[in-house]
Amino acid sequence: MAATSWLQAQSLKVMSYNIRYDNGGDGINQWSNRKEKVAKIIRENNPDLIGLQEALDHQLKELLVLLPDYTSYGVGRDDGKEKGEFSAILVRHSRFGVIKDSTFWLSETPDIAGSKGWDAQLPRVATWTELYDRDNKKEILYINTHFDHVGKQARTNSAILINDFLADHYKKKNLVLVMSGDLNVERDTEAFKVLTETKLMLDSKPEDDHHPTFCGFEVSNTKCVAIDYIFHSKEAYVKSYYVLRDNDGKNYPSDHLPVIAELEFIEKN
Repeated sequence: MAATSWLQAQSLKVMSYNIRYDNGGDGINQWSNRKEKVAKIIRENNPDLIGLQEALDHQLKELLVLLPDYTSYGVGRDDGKEKGEFSAILVRHSRFGVIKDSTFWLSETPDIAGSKGWDAQLPRVATWTELYDRDNKKEILYINTHFDHVGKQARTNSAILINDFLADHYKKKNLVLVMSGDLNVERDTEAFKVLTETKLMLDSKPEDDHHPTFCGFEVSNTKCVAIDYIFHSKEAYVKSYYVLRDNDGKNYPSDHLPVIAELEFIEKN
């Protein structure tokens, strides 16, 4: 029997970051005072793929000026164009070719722009890109989302909707699946269980890791929860996972902390 050799593939660094929408009532933490800090965190950590949440159109445009290595995909959740928050995906264009990209709404009518689902307070979306990774010669389906902060039923049904979408694509093509998002739930909730019970998507966060991801702007705040995630399919494993706590001694650049997972693939030769 011929021996089987295994080759180490190029790692894939994924970031999930809720950058907080540009709210004029945020005072010292308004976007104009934060955008350079947000861009600096991204530059210094150099992710290959980034899932942003709460980004408004002008915030995305300003970030892309500061981050010329990336191209943005996604639409505003209010009209399917430029209005409302984006669950945008930033792709390092030197590494990836984009095969397809689209957005669907987390509702009973996912193709209708601006639709709200179930008991959700706001329209919610999932943005996805089908990518060709030139470094690993692989196709990756990357999806980024932001679940509703009020509707419990909406969060659970959003998880079902995304699971069905991922399973359908996984069956049709030999894709590596990656997902990021602010799910507005912790691990002990129904929505999280729905996403992970099929084992199609695996949580990149170690079970014994209890670092929170949502603390508000103030560094001194101790009332924090872990609601931001990066998931992956079984074709990848987690080389490293961490939550970034960069701050100026008083405030974080956003009310959420960015999460990074470095994934690796094993190529059978």
